[in-house]
Amino acid sequence: MAEHRSMQRAALLDAARSLLSEGGTEALTFPALAERTGLARSSVYEYFRSRAAVVEELCAVDFPVWAAEVEAAMAAADGAEAKIEAYVRTQLALVGDRRHRAVVAISASELDAGAREKIRAAHGGLVTMIAEALREMGHAEPRLAAMLLQGVVDAAVRRIELGAAEEPEAITEAAVAMALRGVRG
Repeated sequence: MAEHRSMQRAALLDAARSLLSEGGTEALTFPALAERTGLARSSVYEYFRSRAAVVEELCAVDFPVWAAEVEAAMAAADGAEAKIEAYVRTQLALVGDRRHRAVVAISASELDAGAREKIRAAHGGLVTMIAEALREMGHAEPRLAAMLLQGVVDAAVRRIELGAAEEPEAITEAAVAMALRGVRG
């Protein structure tokens, strides 16, 4: 029974990823989740109390995977500047990933304070990773610089997701250049 519930929950999360990545927030409805998974609509409520709960669960499941990818890219890089470049490039490469697109498709304002805090804490782990590279460079304020660097990444993510006039590769190159020039300054 527990294994069946676990499989159903995983199917609901996968359906939620698809719905969010295909149609954004408006597409994530309990009737749509039920249709995608073949469950009765009332059964969806047995797993999640709201759309925000679905997104919170997606963050809890998917964010560690993204963080591990960023961490692995940074670990493979040689030197602090290469780690910073890997940090920026990997996050921007993940923008096209269905898991990432699903979570950012829903606005943080729809999440309760606890869910927003969990997401903030998870992002804080990314900032901690890059702060270490900045410390290696001898940066006077590594934590502050890391938060500002993440701001550059976040702005580039939004630009890519909006389907800006620039190609994603151009946005990535601009963000990498800005990040590297900024941390050297």
